[in-house]
Amino acid sequence: MNVHNELTKILPQNEIPDTNFELDEIDPITKLDLEVKKIAIERQKELEHLKNVDSYRKEYLGNVSHELKTPVFNIQGYVSTLIDGGLNDPTINLDYLKRADKSIERIIHIIDDLETITQLETGSLELEFEKYDFSAQCRDVLEQLDMIARRKNVTISLSKKFDKPLMVQADKFRIRQVLVNLITNSIKYGKEGGKTDINFSLYNDDVIVEVKDNGIGISAEHLPRLFERFYRVDKGRSREQGGTGLGLAIVKHIIEAHQKTISVKSSQGEGTIFTFTLNRV
Repeated sequence: MNVHNELTKILPQNEIPDTNFELDEIDPITKLDLEVKKIAIERQKELEHLKNVDSYRKEYLGNVSHELKTPVFNIQGYVSTLIDGGLNDPTINLDYLKRADKSIERIIHIIDDLETITQLETGSLELEFEKYDFSAQCRDVLEQLDMIARRKNVTISLSKKFDKPLMVQADKFRIRQVLVNLITNSIKYGKEGGKTDINFSLYNDDVIVEVKDNGIGISAEHLPRLFERFYRVDKGRSREQGGTGLGLAIVKHIIEAHQKTISVKSSQGEGTIFTFTLNRV
């Protein structure tokens, strides 16, 4: 069998191993066998990668479709009812318009989050770094979310250790997004009468930030996929809470765009700790 001819049938010309060996080299058949195996392994890895990408693409498109479908169908139902005579019924007309408006807001939030995560993933979103007081930002975010926490009877607090300025170099607007998302999640999935604490520690030139709660926690099987787009631990309950399913994916991309890391540690029934770092100045 002519090995060279057989290889030309299955491999591109530039990947065909060189069969012109010098006499003082190792056995040419052995070397050729090793080269072919190496190429076969590389091609197999490429195929597996393409399959994973295709599977991920299909799952992503399916998730986007599903997330948009619910509010769109809701709007369609409310508008149809109003057109069919409900507009003249004072007991439902204003209520249905408010419900439709709420569904429109949900669609806008999904689209905004999709745009943000796309920009972060493609690198087209440029961060605006500035030096600012991170402690003051945390206090401001806690004040903003205090009403939501009170409704859930959850106590939110900032470590008193840093009641003085703690200067960081970061994109203030994007880091605010990170804090709002993490703290809001801890409130939503916290237990009645629970608590959420924001703690800091310093390590070399980094600020280590912990958002810790004693809520329902997350089982180990879900942790590896927690930062994926649209991934939900409890799909039904998550949608009832009003999230887009993109929050944690955006958080991860924002932190990584700062060349920093974020991690999560959790046990079911024992609460969750999100930890990320920022540059201290």
